[in-house]
Amino acid sequence: MPAVLQFPDLSPEIFSITLGGFSFALRWYALAYIAGIVIAWKLCTAALARDRLWPSNRAPMAPQNFEDLLTWIILGVIVGGRLGYVLFYRPGYYLANPVEIPMVWTGGMSFHGGFLGVVIAALAYGLRHKIALLSLGDLMAMATPPGLMLGRIANFINDELWGRPSTLPWAVVFPSDPAQDCPGVIGPCARHPSQLYEAGMEGLILGSLLIVLAWRFGAFKRRGLILGLFLAGYGLSRFIVEFFRQADGQFITPDNPLGHVALGMSMGQLLSLPMLLLGLVLAARAWRAPRA
Repeated sequence: MPAVLQFPDLSPEIFSITLGGFSFALRWYALAYIAGIVIAWKLCTAALARDRLWPSNRAPMAPQNFEDLLTWIILGVIVGGRLGYVLFYRPGYYLANPVEIPMVWTGGMSFHGGFLGVVIAALAYGLRHKIALLSLGDLMAMATPPGLMLGRIANFINDELWGRPSTLPWAVVFPSDPAQDCPGVIGPCARHPSQLYEAGMEGLILGSLLIVLAWRFGAFKRRGLILGLFLAGYGLSRFIVEFFRQADGQFITPDNPLGHVALGMSMGQLLSLPMLLLGLVLAARAWRAPRA
């Protein structure tokens, strides 16, 4: 067997307690959501407190008002993420079992659906309070990557969304039975740790770039630039990682082992391509516009 890495001794649960016959557990995935929201809140309120970062040296909203928007964003993430998973990945199953759609605790969230939910929430809030929408989008885009990074690390700990079989030295032997279902592989099956690829590309690299551009190089003054770079950066990162990520089981057939949905692309690639194109258009438009 080639040299590969064994999955670390990690549990999806940080701790659990039992009260009155009921068990309650704090899971890494839930903690990732909470920490991501807190980090985004801190980054946004800090940026809003510095008028010099914004066009005309005036922030698009007061820092203390961001908490109201945060409530809308959280609802957008949860509702959009769940409905996106239902519609994009398992519509047939949930059409037959509609009562399970609200059961988010059973797993199944879509980033693209959550993104659409946040966009709708931000548009509604921005229009209602007459906030410059592109500046609002820039603010939220700058603060999103840390949460993405934490979420992908939690996916790794949960032994889910792993990559395709691999013999590379950093390939990981995930312990779950589905991860060990590798036709043609004899012995333990190692896979790309695609969750960590995404954590690095969508979270660490993209997030560092956006924060530096916004705080050190005045990118907020070009409305739509940070938003465009985030969309293009996420779309490109996800498109690349999909080449190493195991396709969703419902798309895999004996005649389609890579789980392509259309045009030789996976569902993740199909959903990421519009983000990439829209991001490039927004970034180019912002760069050509006069710097405010």
